[in-house]
Amino acid sequence: MNDSNSKKNSGSTRTIRVGALARVEGEGALHLVMNGDQVEKVHLEIYEPPRFYEAFLRGRDFKEVPDITARICGICPVAYQMGSCHALEKAMGVFDDVTPEIRELRDLLYCGEWIESHVLHMFMLHLPDFLGYESAISMAEDHGETVKQALRIKKLGNTLMDVVAGRSIHPVNVCVGGFYKAPDPKAMAGLLPEIEACLDLMCELTLFLAEHITYPELVRDYEFVCLNPEEGYPMNLGGLISNKGLNVSQEEYGKAIEEQHVEHSTALQSIIKGRGEYLVGPLARLNLKSENLHPRALQILPKVCTLLGSQLPWRNNFMSLPARGLEVIHALARSADIIRNYTLPAVSRVPITPRAGRGAHGTEAPRGVCWHEYETDHEGGITFARIIPPTSQNQVTIESDLRDLAKLLVDVTDEEAAMRCEHLIRNYDPCISCSVHFLKFTRDWEGGRAGAVSQAGVSDGD
Repeated sequence: MNDSNSKKNSGSTRTIRVGALARVEGEGALHLVMNGDQVEKVHLEIYEPPRFYEAFLRGRDFKEVPDITARICGICPVAYQMGSCHALEKAMGVFDDVTPEIRELRDLLYCGEWIESHVLHMFMLHLPDFLGYESAISMAEDHGETVKQALRIKKLGNTLMDVVAGRSIHPVNVCVGGFYKAPDPKAMAGLLPEIEACLDLMCELTLFLAEHITYPELVRDYEFVCLNPEEGYPMNLGGLISNKGLNVSQEEYGKAIEEQHVEHSTALQSIIKGRGEYLVGPLARLNLKSENLHPRALQILPKVCTLLGSQLPWRNNFMSLPARGLEVIHALARSADIIRNYTLPAVSRVPITPRAGRGAHGTEAPRGVCWHEYETDHEGGITFARIIPPTSQNQVTIESDLRDLAKLLVDVTDEEAAMRCEHLIRNYDPCISCSVHFLKFTRDWEGGRAGAVSQAGVSDGD
């Protein structure tokens, strides 16, 4: 509900508040205070209760972690499964033993998630903002064919996940070391005609988004961060890089960034030590690694840039909409290649002997880097867990975007200002429930006050 005032008031203090953000996953609010053209406060308030995943992972067997962490998100469970599997394979000393066939299947599964998640956000949650509709339902009255095409592509993404991993929500076939069972080659081959048809559709839809949508002008000097694989587009493998000099291994990433707690959010906010805010997600991946897109997406990219009137790098995050379109093209084309070359692998998972160890690894969720770190005892039990989701990494940047956008909204009504700020937040496709993992509560016993400080996990006895 938008409880902002109804009159524009550019010469005095204005308070703009959206108590519950719509068309995002999880519970959050916007609180903006302006004095004339000066922004006094801008908060993305995340008030969803913390979920303590790192705490209750401790003591569980390492083999349980992919299934437990998948429950963090129903939209991008694969991101959590892939991050936990890679990190725990490092802890167990088998990371380099994972076969190319297993890695290809992991990419295919991840492609399914990118397809269904990106398309859901692009056409059902965010496109109505650009076309002036309050929802995809009302948009469908005038753009019914576009909505049908998008739903068809999203359904294919879910089907890919079903075939590879047993089901599309919280897949059950993923395990540390690979998969419990390799998918049936006939079932895989049966997907090819629909993949090829959806690939043609997605190319048309991405050109439509570039040609017919007017994107708000909000250009900022972001520090883009994404994975840096030796081959291919960022997804499962590689260290981490940025456009401003960050170049670290997966293990070093947790030390390169700092998580902070702020009073208005139950999610920790991440910054790069010594520099500050940064951006993860489709725009970061495209700007840093566009040359590694699938040839089918590379074929479309120059046409998209021409229609947008902007060459890469794109520094307007509203252009993450066509960036997602290009990534869906990439994921569909990559899926087709994997399936055409698929034969039943000799092994679906590598053997693992439990041991004490430590491993850290992040993969590219649809919304950006989702980074995991685990320590295990000699029996393979989890003694420490740390998970940094993409939305918590983007939270500081979202607030900075809002601050710059607000300066452009001095002469519009509060309703208009609130709507445009909400559009900006929704542009990030924030997964608020993913971001609220952990807090540690402390008490000032003399003053009788309770406070909160950030900590990766909750200490024994808390």
